[in-house]
Amino acid sequence: MNRKIGLTTTVPIEVIYAAGDIPVDLNNLFITAEDPAAIVERAERAGLPANICAWVKGIYAAAVSADDLQTIVAVTQGDCSNTHVLMELLARQGKTVIPFAYPYDRDRQLLQLQIRRFMDTLGVQEPEVMRTRQRLDRIREKLRRLDDMTWRDRRVTSYESHLWLVSASDFNGDPDSFEAQLDDFLTEAAERPVRPPGIRLGYLGVPPIFSDLFDVIESLPANRQTPNAAVVYNEMARQFAMLDAPADLLQQYLDYTYPYDVAGRVREIARQVQRRSLHGVIHYTQTFCFRQMEHAILAEDLPVPVLWLEGDRPGQMDGRTRTRLESFIEMLAEST
Repeated sequence: MNRKIGLTTTVPIEVIYAAGDIPVDLNNLFITAEDPAAIVERAERAGLPANICAWVKGIYAAAVSADDLQTIVAVTQGDCSNTHVLMELLARQGKTVIPFAYPYDRDRQLLQLQIRRFMDTLGVQEPEVMRTRQRLDRIREKLRRLDDMTWRDRRVTSYESHLWLVSASDFNGDPDSFEAQLDDFLTEAAERPVRPPGIRLGYLGVPPIFSDLFDVIESLPANRQTPNAAVVYNEMARQFAMLDAPADLLQQYLDYTYPYDVAGRVREIARQVQRRSLHGVIHYTQTFCFRQMEHAILAEDLPVPVLWLEGDRPGQMDGRTRTRLESFIEMLAEST
C-alpha cells in the first residue's frame, strides 16, 4: 500500500514494513523540522495548553500538518498519559488512530495479543513479519558496531551516535537508503583516529529538546589534565534502535525497557555503566512530564553520580543548564 503511518512512540515497525507501509516517527518529524518551536506555538494556538509537554504539542501539530499522514499509531499504555486525549484530537482532525498498549507488568500473553491485533489491523501474517525482522536486524547489527565505536574508541561523536540511533526508530522510512548511508558512515568513521577517553557519560531519558546538548557536552573540558567529556551510552536512543537482538519479536518488545517499570531500566543502565566504565550519568526529563518522578529512583539506585536536567521548549541550552552541566563534569574529573 505504501501509505505513511505516524507513530507517537516506538511500536513494532516490523509489522508496518511487512504490510508494505512506511512508519514515520512523529517525534523525529517534529524535532528535525526547520523551526520546531513554531510547531509548538501552532499547537498552542490550536488550543493545547502551555503547561503540557512540548513533545506532545509538537507531535500533534506535526501530525495534523502532514497531509500524507492519515493513519496514526498511538501508544495508550507505556508512554505518555496525554496520548489518550491526543488520540481524540487527531481523530477530530480526520486521522485514523490505531491504539497500541504495552502491558505495565510485561505480561507476555497480553503483549502477544497486542502485536497480533496490530498485525490483523494492518492485514499482515507472521511469516511476513519475521522476514521483515530479519531484514531490519541486519541493519541493527551495523548499528551495534556504531554503538561500539562510540564507547570503545570514541571514533563516533556523542551527537552522531544519538542521531543514528534515534533515526532507527523508523529507519527514516526507507531501510535500504538508511543502510546505504550507514555503511558509508561506518567506513568513514573507521578511518578516524582513536580519541582519548576523557569523562565517560551516560545519557538517560527521552531525547533532549535542546538542539545543542551533545555538542555542548563535548565542548566542555573537564580540566586542564582531562580530555573533554562525551556521552558514550545513550539509554533511550539505544532502546529505540532495538540493539540487543533477542531470539524472537515478542521477546524483543518485552526487553524494550521504555514502556515498563523503572526497575527494569535501572538493571539495564547499571549493566551498561559497568560495561562502559561510566563516570556519571545525565538524566534528562521534559517539563510537565510524569517521568520526572522517576529521578528519585534512578538517583538512589544507580552506582554513579546522576545529574538531573530539565528542558521545556525547543532551542539551544540555556545558560543555567550549561553551568550546571559544566560543574557536574568538573566534579567528575576531580573524583577520577
